[in-house]
Amino acid sequence: MPCSRRTLLRAGLLGGAALSLPGRALAARPRAIAADLHWLDGAAPGWDGGQSFGVPWPRGTVRHVERLCAQAGQGAALPVQSWPLAYWPDGSIKWSGHALPGETGTSSVTIAAGRPAVPVEKVTVQTRADAIEVTVGPTRWRVPRHGSAVIASAERDGRLLLRDVQLLARAQDAASGEEADTLSQHHYTSRVDRVTVEQSGPVRAVLKVEGVHAGEARAWLPFSLRLYFTSGSAAVRIVHSFVWDGNAERDFLSGLGVQARVPMRGALHDRHVRLATETGLFAEAVRPLTGLRRDPGEDFRRAQIEGRATPDTATLPEKFAGLLDSIPAWGDFRLFQGTSEGFVLTKRTHKGRAPIQSLEGHRARGLAYVGSPQGGAAIGMADFWKRHPVQLDIAEATGDEAALTAWLWAPDAPAMDMRSYRDSLGMTDYVAQNRGLDVTYEDYEPGWDSAQGIARTNELWLWALPATPDRATLDAYAAHVARPPRLQATPATIRAAGVFGDWALPAATGPAALAVERRNDLLLGHYRDEIERRHWYGFWNHGDVMHSYDADRHQWRYDIGGYAWDNSELSTDLWLWYSYLRTGRADLFRMAEAMTRHTGEVDVYHAGPWAGLGTRHGVQHWSDSSKQPRVSNAAYRRIYYYLTGDERVGDLMRALVHSDRALQTVDIGRKVADRAPESLPPGGIAAVTKPQGLPEGVIQLQFGTSWGSLVAAWFTEWERTGERRWRDRIVAGMDSIAALPRQWWAGGANFDLASGRFVSGGDQISVSHLNAVFGVVEIMAELLPLLDVPHYRAAWLDYCAWYNAPAKDWEERFGEPPRGHNLRQAHSRLTAYAAHASRDPALARRAWAEFHDGDLPDDLVAEELPGGIVEIPGLSTNSAAQWGLAAIQNLALLPPP
Repeated sequence: MPCSRRTLLRAGLLGGAALSLPGRALAARPRAIAADLHWLDGAAPGWDGGQSFGVPWPRGTVRHVERLCAQAGQGAALPVQSWPLAYWPDGSIKWSGHALPGETGTSSVTIAAGRPAVPVEKVTVQTRADAIEVTVGPTRWRVPRHGSAVIASAERDGRLLLRDVQLLARAQDAASGEEADTLSQHHYTSRVDRVTVEQSGPVRAVLKVEGVHAGEARAWLPFSLRLYFTSGSAAVRIVHSFVWDGNAERDFLSGLGVQARVPMRGALHDRHVRLATETGLFAEAVRPLTGLRRDPGEDFRRAQIEGRATPDTATLPEKFAGLLDSIPAWGDFRLFQGTSEGFVLTKRTHKGRAPIQSLEGHRARGLAYVGSPQGGAAIGMADFWKRHPVQLDIAEATGDEAALTAWLWAPDAPAMDMRSYRDSLGMTDYVAQNRGLDVTYEDYEPGWDSAQGIARTNELWLWALPATPDRATLDAYAAHVARPPRLQATPATIRAAGVFGDWALPAATGPAALAVERRNDLLLGHYRDEIERRHWYGFWNHGDVMHSYDADRHQWRYDIGGYAWDNSELSTDLWLWYSYLRTGRADLFRMAEAMTRHTGEVDVYHAGPWAGLGTRHGVQHWSDSSKQPRVSNAAYRRIYYYLTGDERVGDLMRALVHSDRALQTVDIGRKVADRAPESLPPGGIAAVTKPQGLPEGVIQLQFGTSWGSLVAAWFTEWERTGERRWRDRIVAGMDSIAALPRQWWAGGANFDLASGRFVSGGDQISVSHLNAVFGVVEIMAELLPLLDVPHYRAAWLDYCAWYNAPAKDWEERFGEPPRGHNLRQAHSRLTAYAAHASRDPALARRAWAEFHDGDLPDDLVAEELPGGIVEIPGLSTNSAAQWGLAAIQNLALLPPP
């Protein structure tokens, strides 16, 4: 039987005293100011271009980030640059951000109280009228304020190493294979509109460059770049983001890239090309001196192979000296990775001549270099083969300048096709669309399956180098690009700070708890391995997983409506992140990182009428007509942001603080059964649908799926800025929910955008199984200890205790049978929350009983089938994610089962 309402009300009114979860009590104790970090992969990398990361602190322990220092594992001081990422309500630091220089060579790091060390070679920033100049050691980078170049030049000791770094785009007016007799093609380059200095040293400088891709006829594809310059590193890290804002019927992107011009010095046989393969390097010269019929001598051959200057040509053998010009010189090199399963590397002498194939391989690491003993440049792209189709080009290496290009969308691939995958099939009104939903689980609506406004972010590195590096150095660069090293706070450090709500470190507390841990590991491992087995890769797909499995086809339902791509349905992102927080596992971090990059960019609109909303699960990441805050949810991004300090993700969350305004013209519930059928305008295209029957500035808002998602954005903004208006907006919503006749049981009510309060409705019971499974449980666990809203706390505890209540008890209390109470196993964590708050052993036992009686059985097994297929019968990502979150939170809140 549920805990009595009197007990729950008392627990709510007592607030923090009754809700003192283990992590919160622990965080309140005074402690030494020290936080340990470790390398995610267990050991220091071969090359490190600098580290940035977040560190959490218990409430009240740190007041000033400038009084934090960094120490190597051996106790030596490390240079560090620090800044606040988030604040506790008392103004103390909740999360601090830190940057360390490159090539520290330390095995571990501790952030502690003390005076920060300053690097020997400080990063400095000079602001000029036409450009920003950043100096890192002997290298000066020049970033123009306007024009086509995002980096104008990099010079070392007065010698130009690279110049005119531009963004490139190509488009055609028809899909590949559907071209008419004449295909119109257009070329675009970056146009810089704004440059902002966000950090200016001494360890790192950060510049934000914003603009568009512009051509003769138009400007489109808005971009945002962040350039990271770090002490001790010859590379600039580039975080490249763009918004796709084209017309899917006529804009087919046939290339998207970053290009640098590299001065070529010296003889052709002293010019070097390097391309990283899967485990090694393709290393050749523009004019080869090896394998010839005539031998130039070992000194020449060895120097060329090693990337050093060859001896004076006057020392060549007499029979060889006059033959140099008879050796073909290779000016163009191309590595094309068309799928995750193979790349091909070709070269040609110059444009107009046929290419020849140099080699084929499996998965290239994504690094290219061109230069000579007098200087050169390298470019690398993270997740290279995972983001196929991609391409690395070196062109015109026989001339005075080579073009070095990393293509995020390869020109050798078919053009990007953003059209809808389907026809309307007569679904021009809501009645027909609901019939379609009933059979394919896809909420289709003509005109609402547009990709216009989605985005993608890629990470690159650009090196300005004084000479051709040796093989070991370039191999270390390639390893860094393929698997970027990360320093991270240890799970114990994060747990001790009392952040992110209800979770605990794994503990050996008996066979039942260990069985739960093993089952979570089984599910996590299955999804990790399915990504590889099923090749869930590609430019728009990398980072997502599938929603549901088709046991008849032994295939995920990639082509069946709402059963295809998951798009964060039921908080898959949070399952991965909380599993990482507990374990510190590198594989889980990288799965969660890829998902955060994907779901926050591709599944969300950043421009247009749906800006700030995300798209429900579907065959294409944008194809479902349900556009909701539950997908754009800041709760899914904030953990990554605080662990890494990633500025791009910070931008994405900040863009959500006013996303509730989009719901003035997007009625999420426009197709529910009790609405009258509504025909679409002529042509069947509706850009937006205005909610009906509400005053201006008032919208209908569900508590969990919508308001809870908005609260995550407001909470994060309050933490990051300390601005009380965001805290007050959250409290206004809480107070007004508590004042509604049915409180949380109403499911939703009418919300006033100006005041942040629910102003009407809420007088009928309307329970939805979705209201508590899109991050609101996790956000409430973080928020309630920070706010004094006792009547809302009591209302929330009442919902938690009674959602899974036995049907007889429910009907006795509410006077009607329970409806909509699905996902019993997932909601066991609400029961656990109420049991912990009220210290009710009977409720705790009920929580474990609910957990063991749900969608995923206790005897879960993975079955191996012929052909390398591995299945878990009855599995869906929804059930796995919610089971995992329930397991993690129940283990943290309750005595072991």
